[in-house]
Amino acid sequence: MKHVRHSTPSLFLSLVHICLVQANYAPYFFDNGARSTNGNMALLSLSEDTPVGTHVYTLNGTDPEGDPVSYGLAYEAGSRRYFSVDKNLGNVTLIEELDREKEDEIEVIVSISDGLSTVSEKVRILVTDANDESPEFINTPYIVQVPENTPSGSSIFKIEAVDKDTGSGGSITYFLQNIHANKFTIDRHSGVLRIKTGVTLDYEKSRTHFVIVVAKDGGGKLRGDNKVFSATTTVTVNVEDVQDTPPMFIGTPYYGYVYEDTLAGSEVLTVVALDGDRGKPNSIHYCIVNGSEGSFEIGNTTGAISVIKSPNQLKKEVYELKVQASEVSQEGDISVYAFAMVTIRVVDLNNHPPTFYGENGPQNRFELTMYEHPPEGEILRGLKITVNDSDQGANAKFNLRLVGPGGIFRVVPQTVLNEAQVTIIVENSAAIDYEKFKVLTFKLLAIEVNTPEKFSSTADVVIRLLDTNDNVPKFSSDYYIARIPENSPGGSNVVAVTATDPDSGLWGEVKYSIYGTGADLFLIHPSTGIIYTQPWAVLDAEVNSKYNFYVKAEDTDGKYSLAEAFITVLDVNDHSPEFNENIQEKTMIIGSPVKIEAIDQDAEEPNNIVDYSIMQADPANVFDIDQSTGEIKLKSYIRSLDIIHNITKNKDCIWSVVVQAKDRGSPSFSTTAVLKIDITEETLHKGPMAAFLMQTKDNPMKALGVLAGVMGIMVLITIMISTAMFWRNKRSNKIMPVRRIIKKRQTPQSRTVRMEWLKFKRPSNAAEKFVVEDDAKSLHNENSNNNIQVAPMPPTAPLPPPPPALAPRGDAPGWRVPTVSGSLTPKFINKQLKKRGHGSAHNALVSELKMKFEERNAAIGEPHI
Repeated sequence: MKHVRHSTPSLFLSLVHICLVQANYAPYFFDNGARSTNGNMALLSLSEDTPVGTHVYTLNGTDPEGDPVSYGLAYEAGSRRYFSVDKNLGNVTLIEELDREKEDEIEVIVSISDGLSTVSEKVRILVTDANDESPEFINTPYIVQVPENTPSGSSIFKIEAVDKDTGSGGSITYFLQNIHANKFTIDRHSGVLRIKTGVTLDYEKSRTHFVIVVAKDGGGKLRGDNKVFSATTTVTVNVEDVQDTPPMFIGTPYYGYVYEDTLAGSEVLTVVALDGDRGKPNSIHYCIVNGSEGSFEIGNTTGAISVIKSPNQLKKEVYELKVQASEVSQEGDISVYAFAMVTIRVVDLNNHPPTFYGENGPQNRFELTMYEHPPEGEILRGLKITVNDSDQGANAKFNLRLVGPGGIFRVVPQTVLNEAQVTIIVENSAAIDYEKFKVLTFKLLAIEVNTPEKFSSTADVVIRLLDTNDNVPKFSSDYYIARIPENSPGGSNVVAVTATDPDSGLWGEVKYSIYGTGADLFLIHPSTGIIYTQPWAVLDAEVNSKYNFYVKAEDTDGKYSLAEAFITVLDVNDHSPEFNENIQEKTMIIGSPVKIEAIDQDAEEPNNIVDYSIMQADPANVFDIDQSTGEIKLKSYIRSLDIIHNITKNKDCIWSVVVQAKDRGSPSFSTTAVLKIDITEETLHKGPMAAFLMQTKDNPMKALGVLAGVMGIMVLITIMISTAMFWRNKRSNKIMPVRRIIKKRQTPQSRTVRMEWLKFKRPSNAAEKFVVEDDAKSLHNENSNNNIQVAPMPPTAPLPPPPPALAPRGDAPGWRVPTVSGSLTPKFINKQLKKRGHGSAHNALVSELKMKFEERNAAIGEPHI
């Protein structure tokens, strides 16, 4: 029993442990949906352009017991490993580049473990497309055979390209490069290649056309940018020939020779004709139309011409055979044909060197006359040269060469078998210049090639050139500089210009002319080019010293060139220095100089530089003169008038000096003037009037002019004031006194008025500008004429009796003469009068004024005693 009791607790603990172990739950992933970036990677999609190393997903799960979990990725055997995972954090990183075109789905086994339990799931990751593929043409290369008579607009081929991308990146459009220079068009969607509308193919002009086709996708995103890819391919279009061209003979003209030892049946030469349609040529059938006279025959298929008689049976030396070449179709029909002439000569069996022939037989000199500078590539058709070697086979093979100035002409052909027409072609047109070579001489050399004897022959080719007007007159200098003295007479030669035209005859004659603004005074000889002055021309360097104009050299065809002429007129010492006056008077203040000046009108130095000197002075050795400026001053020891009085007995101190002005020209000209100098000392009065009088002492006209100006201004002011007063009084028609008029009666004698100096004052109105004061102390007429006129007063309306006169104030000024307008205005008005009525004051003034006028008139009428 004890044993049982002790075993029961141990069994219970074991059962509890087993239950706890069995209660552990497995971890699991979160399922966050297709667009989630964390969870179990189910329905994850990645673009194929995702860069390697990108964090693309985060595995996320949990354990029910809260234990830490770890993550893992696994792949099926043979699969590429595209991703790696951080087992603790669950971060999934792309480690292999994706390519949708190779693998658009990736299967991955993701796992989550809590250390005891592991849960695995197989997920599919979709790889989405990016525009990373270029279009690719299939079934290349493209070579198309098109008959040349295929109508325009016909479809000739279909180009096909594929793009492995999807969507717009997989759509393809087609177009051609150089579409305007191409004879084909392509449908941009289907890729069908067609002949352009209105365009035909021609095998004879172009047998092959290379068409560059461009296939372009619709574009799409690649690594965040829009990309468009394209591919090009070349379609070779071979044009198939169609029978539409007649046959053509090759190697014309044909020459053959029959020698005296030639056997009957021997082949003389072979003519060759080819179908003009080279692509699918027909066979050629040959026949002799005429000229054989039964002596020659031709192979119908070979074109070999044979002699069928022995040479001694041939009756002519030259046979002209007309050979026909006809095309034979596959059906055996003769369609089109062509003709050629064959010349066969019968010659003796002799080994002769190559021989040159002209139109009239053998010739060793050929001459031609032609114009210079023919176009390059032109054939000298005037030279009819044939070269022939009468031998047969290799003995008749020789070379042609042109010996002479190199690079001007070339000879064709350069290698001849038996006979050939010699052609000379222009190679360098510029070198064929009449001005360099009037005659070009060459040696035409023919020398055998494969014979030990190396027989040769030569012929002279002489080409005489004719001139053309291919040159422009050219001056010896672009500009001409000349100098001519200003005193040259009209018609004087200035400079000779020279222009040459290397052309011959009239084309080489040069005519000169001048034009331009500076050409008016000049002429040019049209033939010699000598420029000379107009017969009437007077050159003056002081007026114009520079002339320039254009010189034109022109040939008879109007070709011309220009040069510029610069002509300088040289100054000549033709002017003497000139003083303003030959006798001058100046005032010299002791200590200050006086200046005398002469002007030389010459244009240039030293002709216009003036030097001054004292020729004569009375007394001598008193004055010095500045040679350059003409300033004259006293000797340094003369400082006062007393010294001058000691020198001379002339007390008025006016001395005469003869001054000479001389220029520096060659020859030199001079002029003299007499200068009277009034010597004085500086005045003590420093006022403006004194200074002005001293300044104008030597020029009295200046003082008179200033005085006349002042007087004119005063008269003008007086007229203006008088006019204003006149118009004012005319409008009012009465006198308006503004001042008192005080009458003084000192003596019963006749009253005279003395006009004092007019004084400028600041008046209170226009009437006060000019007043004349009455001198009460002196009634004497200083001029002794007593002609003092006073304008009468205008009539006024009747007034009341005047009031009693008031005694004048002691300090009141005397009465004044009115202005020229006729108004009399008192200077002051008594204060008592101001207090009274306006009408009574006015009447008193008018009455007093009338009395004054009556007395004045009476005094004027009496004789002066």
